[in-house]
Amino acid sequence: MKHRIVVLGAGYAGAYVAGNLARRLSPKDTVITVVNAVPDFVQRMRLHQLAAGRDIEAPQLADVFAGTGIRLRLARVTAVDPERQVVTVSGGDELGHDTLGHDTLVYALGSHGAGHMVPGAAEHAFDVSARPSALRLRERLDGLGQGARVLVVGDGLTGIEAATEIAESRPGLSVALIARGELGARLAAGARGHLRRACDRLGITVLEHTSVDAVEATQVLCADGTALASDATVWTAGFAVSPIAAAGGLEVTENGQIIVDRTMRSVSHPNVYAVGDSAHAMGDNGRPLPMSCASAGYTGRQAIEAIVGRLTGRTVATTKLVYAYNHISLGRRDAILQLVDDEGRAKPTYLGGRQPARIKAGILGMALWAASHPTYGMPKRKRRLAPTPDTTAERMIA
Repeated sequence: MKHRIVVLGAGYAGAYVAGNLARRLSPKDTVITVVNAVPDFVQRMRLHQLAAGRDIEAPQLADVFAGTGIRLRLARVTAVDPERQVVTVSGGDELGHDTLGHDTLVYALGSHGAGHMVPGAAEHAFDVSARPSALRLRERLDGLGQGARVLVVGDGLTGIEAATEIAESRPGLSVALIARGELGARLAAGARGHLRRACDRLGITVLEHTSVDAVEATQVLCADGTALASDATVWTAGFAVSPIAAAGGLEVTENGQIIVDRTMRSVSHPNVYAVGDSAHAMGDNGRPLPMSCASAGYTGRQAIEAIVGRLTGRTVATTKLVYAYNHISLGRRDAILQLVDDEGRAKPTYLGGRQPARIKAGILGMALWAASHPTYGMPKRKRRLAPTPDTTAERMIA
């Protein structure tokens, strides 16, 4: 019987892992199934651009995986049972709820906007964490008239990118960015100054040291009692992961991320690997990797090496788990590249302007290309599985 590998999620991490496993493992011994709720690959790093009005490519996963041997199941994951080694899915065919068995599970369901804890945010605010919600925001912005008010709640990377993209693409709107503390507090002084100048240039009103207590249809209520009128509220204040892993009995953190070892394997269930935003992985600096596309790449690469190594009886290679910089787009022609140290603190060095904007555009293009060509350079000879795959040994090389 072939070894069954099931990958949950076909975002940056899931598509990358599935494609590389197909490259390196022989189809004579393995069958790889990818489960995803939508039929296209979502460029999550560009959803704020989609919401603001840009046309963003969304390759069909059926085309992405064509010729790879990967089986694509369009369905929504509703439950995992790592003890029984089955996944429950819903939709995608006439069967309704169905189960998929697995020998190795790769959990890559990612994250979503975390506005449900604030009254009214789920009902009245828009977000850019998924393609449907980004398109709903785009439709809303299309219907707004000159001078309409757009409030972006949250001054993390996503909030800054959303506010600047909307302000640049739709100059007739009045855009405000709500920051819980100082704008760009995690940036170096020079980068903070660059960010403020960009907001001034784009006409963005910045409201610092402001907390939001509730979101209503036409206004946002702040902790100090202030009511801010809003024709469209964009919620970017944090992200959360699905409760599916915790409900299935996997050991997770308080926020629901799967706790993994150095090889991205669940510490409670050795047949389960977690990558991307779903994983609570410790970086080489001893700090948890942040939710980001960069972390998806690093955790995915380590999981690939671990799965291939263990299944083929080879030593598991150790790959880098680092977070070296923050890259923030400020519209189409401006950006900030902020280097960080081993403690995650901003270094004095940063780049601002057109050069980092071009670098960011290149990164986005490479990420799309890599996801759209998962088996590029497919080797003619693939690894056969060991007679008894090693699922417990900790033999690793740096």
